[in-house]
Amino acid sequence: MFDTQSRSRVAIALGALFTGTLVMGCAEMLVMGMLDLMAADLAVPVSAVGALVTANALGIAVGGPLLTFLTARLDRRPVLLAALAAFTALNLLPALGAGLEAFIAARLAIGAVEGLFIAAAITTATSIVPRDRAGRAMAVVISGFAVSGAVGMPLGRLLGEAVGWRVSFLAVVLAAAAVLLTAWILVPRVPAESGVGMLGQLRFALAPSVLAVLAVGVLLFAGVSATLTYLVPFLEGTAGISGPWIGACLMGYGIAAAVGSLGGGRFADTGAARALAVGAVGVAAALVAMVLWGANPLAAVLAVLALAMCSAGVTSPWQHRVEHLAGPGAILAASLPASAANLGDAIGAFTGGRAIDTAGVPAAIIAGAVLAAVAIAAAIASRTLRPAHAAAAAAAAAAAAAPAPEPEPATVR
Repeated sequence: MFDTQSRSRVAIALGALFTGTLVMGCAEMLVMGMLDLMAADLAVPVSAVGALVTANALGIAVGGPLLTFLTARLDRRPVLLAALAAFTALNLLPALGAGLEAFIAARLAIGAVEGLFIAAAITTATSIVPRDRAGRAMAVVISGFAVSGAVGMPLGRLLGEAVGWRVSFLAVVLAAAAVLLTAWILVPRVPAESGVGMLGQLRFALAPSVLAVLAVGVLLFAGVSATLTYLVPFLEGTAGISGPWIGACLMGYGIAAAVGSLGGGRFADTGAARALAVGAVGVAAALVAMVLWGANPLAAVLAVLALAMCSAGVTSPWQHRVEHLAGPGAILAASLPASAANLGDAIGAFTGGRAIDTAGVPAAIIAGAVLAAVAIAAAIASRTLRPAHAAAAAAAAAAAAAPAPEPEPATVR
């Protein structure tokens, strides 16, 4: 049982970790809000600047797990601080005048250290709270990204128009430096407690049960991305929403996602497998509602808000489930959901784009609903999965406890 002073220290440390993911998420969204401004200043097509988004996602998906694997045996605190320091330094490049090619390379590295920070922050957060509050601790860290979705893109646009896109990255550097100082003061040491080596981390983190649950998230976030990538065309062309109402809807999506993310932590603590399946049902239901009633502006907005809450709400149960199944490989496994989510985003954006080319914007929503429906089936099927190491230990314990067979009586000849 934590006393009041201990709870206060934990809350402050969790606040520092939340702020770290918030700043990193805002830096990611910053680019999306300034694509056209950056393209005009650099005299390149918008698609060329879009490579910055791709590079960041690729860095998280590949570089994050790689760096986490290489640092799995280290104390989490210096790993966190090193990731923050690298993030701060790399974001100085665009502020100091780096060209597009150098910035793309920097974004690849930024994505990698961002993935490392996410894994280390989640491991740290779950290590400083009681076990029955691990899901809520995860949710605090993850919700930093959810909140950044509500403020990062509009903030990027405002800063870009007011002071220029390069100065906007200087603001990112200053904010990241403040987070680095705060984390250095407030985040406690968290030694790597795993009893397995690096190869053991790989074996447990990439166990079939873990990969199966990761696949659930890939399908689910592919369905969300197939819709979210083309959300503005849907709101304008199908729901008839335009002008400043578009910005209001996007802001509402970010706020709803933040609420869902925080709420998902409590559900993760009470039953992560069940929460993942229920969240998948919620995502699919929201997408079906967008297909059936998307022409009604009110119904469309409500469905979009439900999509935001449900998709963000499954992140903590998903993360919790993956780490639970990985067992001794949880340090490396902590980096895998972010990697898998980026893979799902890429698959969804591609699938939605092909659907739009074939039958227009509503087809992208239908494609997303189909992917989410498959995710429901996969989530329900995965509920019976158990950690492989726990099953082996239970079998060994049962074998040890079983009475030895009685010797056969000797035969008298």
